[in-house]
Parts: sequence; structure tokens; C-alpha cells
Amino acid sequence: MSVTTASQTLTWRTVPRELRILILARTINRLGAFSMAFLGLLLTEHLGAGLTAAGLILAAFGLATIPSRLLGGWLADRLGRSRTIALGLFGCAASQLWIAASPSVASAAAAAVVFGLAFEIYEPASQALVADVSRPEDRPAAYALLWASTAVAGVLAGLIGAVASSIDLRLLFVIDAVSCVGCAAIVLGLLPRTAVGAPSKDEVPARPWRDSRLLVLLGVATVFATIYMLIVMALPLTLRARGLPGWHLGVLLTAGALTSVAATLVLKRITAGRDEFAMMRGAYVVLALGLVVTAYADRLSLFVVATVLCGLAEVALLGHSMSLAAGLAPEHGRAAYLAVFGLCWGVATTVAPLLGTQLLEHTGPTVTWLVPAIGALACAAAQPRLRRHLT
Repeated sequence: MSVTTASQTLTWRTVPRELRILILARTINRLGAFSMAFLGLLLTEHLGAGLTAAGLILAAFGLATIPSRLLGGWLADRLGRSRTIALGLFGCAASQLWIAASPSVASAAAAAVVFGLAFEIYEPASQALVADVSRPEDRPAAYALLWASTAVAGVLAGLIGAVASSIDLRLLFVIDAVSCVGCAAIVLGLLPRTAVGAPSKDEVPARPWRDSRLLVLLGVATVFATIYMLIVMALPLTLRARGLPGWHLGVLLTAGALTSVAATLVLKRITAGRDEFAMMRGAYVVLALGLVVTAYADRLSLFVVATVLCGLAEVALLGHSMSLAAGLAPEHGRAAYLAVFGLCWGVATTVAPLLGTQLLEHTGPTVTWLVPAIGALACAAAQPRLRRHLT
């Protein structure tokens, strides 16, 4: 299989064909992936749910994504990558159509739980596929390229969501369902349908929960994922608290997407030949700096600076962390390892809204951003120990 040489950066023309197909499919899916942000509004405004009930339903969705990811890892190492991705996407499509057609809160709640159970099935398979088709030295840039492509699509998704939500909130879920089906069709039609299969009699079964290296990496990644989700949740509330107009958020989302693309194009060239743990330590320091700037920002220009700093760090950290997790796994258990590693996002999705809202309410925006900055510095300090544990 042809991959880029060490002197090249990973671009659309130089990545393996399978990765190009996956990026295309996931980008199309991401264009419609805006419905979850509006589920609370659908529950409260259209179905008459109270805020407490809506919060519980959203929490139930988040909890359901945890077994969803584990199931996705198990299926990906047995059914194959493309079949598992398609299965998860069809499940997402069906559950979102159910949400759109729900006549009551109870029906929407059941549909939201089913949506959560399907929501993460395709992630371990997607992430394992990137590792399958990339050389170890190319993986950080490959993961970053996939993330950056979906980030750019996310900006366009916001525009589509804004238009659709002004017509009917239920339309958002229908559009998202259509994008899921379109993504699944590309995956089934263009990606090879090969299963990795269970380990042979001579191979040791994959036991990610018994691998202390993975669990240590998972702990650090959970801190990072929580910081990331805090940024997503707290940024619009911080802009409002600082008296800035809502359109500033769109500018910052665009700046973040452009930063992701630019950083991805040069990531491999910058990191080639350098110690990856030292690079991650530096990225955490840059992330902390961006969070500190945000803590004291009072104008758009400062928020843009902070967004660029955080975006640069996130591209490096997302790619390298995923690459490290994939490198720990045996080939026949790669998706299972990545499924366990990906649980950091389920924990973060649950913790970040609770932590962020409490910090904003009781301490204000400044402390809300300084707390994750301290967390980022702690992750930077942990890199030497992480290196000793993993190598």
C-alpha cells in the first residue's frame, strides 16, 4: 500500500486511498451532524419537557455512548471496519428519524437512548482503519487530517443547522439522518469489506482493560478530553458574559477550523524526527497558554489569538494520543484498544457540562478557564512519566 514518504506532509493526494474515502464519508456525515446541539430545544420547546427532564434525557444519551463505543470496538475486530461503520451510521439514522417523529417526551427519550447506543459504534472502526492503512510514523498526521477535515465540515454544518432550525427543529434530525445514510453508502460502496477476525490460537487475545499502559494513557487523555469539552461548552457562555455579540462565536469557529487545516498540513514536517512526548509536552503548554489568554480576553482579537493557540495544540494532541493508543494494540485487537481509549470522550462529555456550569456560576469566566489551564500544565508535566511507562 502506498503511503507518504517521511519528507512529505500528509495531504489529500498523498494519503492512502482508504483514508481518502473515510475522510470523504466522515466529512459528508459531519455536514449534517448538528442535531444533538438542538435536542434540548426540541424537548423543551416542541414537546414541553422541563429543564430537569431535558437534562436527564441528555445525560442518558451521554451514558449510552459508553457501551456504544465498546460494542463498536468488539464489532470492528470481527465484522470488519466498513461493515461496523455502516451499521453504526444506519442505527444513528433510524434513531434520529424516530426522534423527529416522536409525539411525546417519553418517545423522544427512548429514541435518544437508542441514538446514544448507536452514536459511537462507528468511531473505533474509523480510528482503527486509520491505523490499519498508515505507517506508525504517519499516524499522528493521519489522525489530525481526519479531525481537521471534519472540523471544517463542522463550520458548514453550523450554517446549515442555523437555516434548518429556523424552519423546523425536527428537520435537523432528518437532515442528520440523511447524512448518516450517505456516509454509510460511501463506506459500503468504496471501502473493502474485510474483517480483521478473532485472534488465532497462537495469538494472545486482546485485553485492553489489563494493559496498564493503555489505562495510564487513558487517564491523561481523559483530562485532555474534559478540557476540550469545557472549551466547547464554556466559550459561547463566556462571550455572552463578556458582553460580546453572538456572531463572534462564528468567527472563532471559522478561525479554529482554519487553524486545524493549516496545522495539519505542516504537522508531519514539524514533528518528523522529534521526540513525540516532548512534542506533546510542548503542545500542552501551548494549550495552557491559549486557555489563560481566554481567561482574560475581553475583545474579539484576543479570543482569536486564544482560539489559534488552542487549535494548534489540539491538532497535535489528538493525533499523537490516538497514534500512541493504536501503537499499543495487537493488530487483531486494535479496535478494541481504541474503543477503550475513546471512553475518555464519554467521561468528558458527562463531566465537562457539570464542571463548566458550576465554575461559571460560582467563580465566573476567569477561573473557569484557569482551571483547565492548570489541568493542561499537569498533563505537560506528566509526559516524562508517561514516556517511561509506555516505552
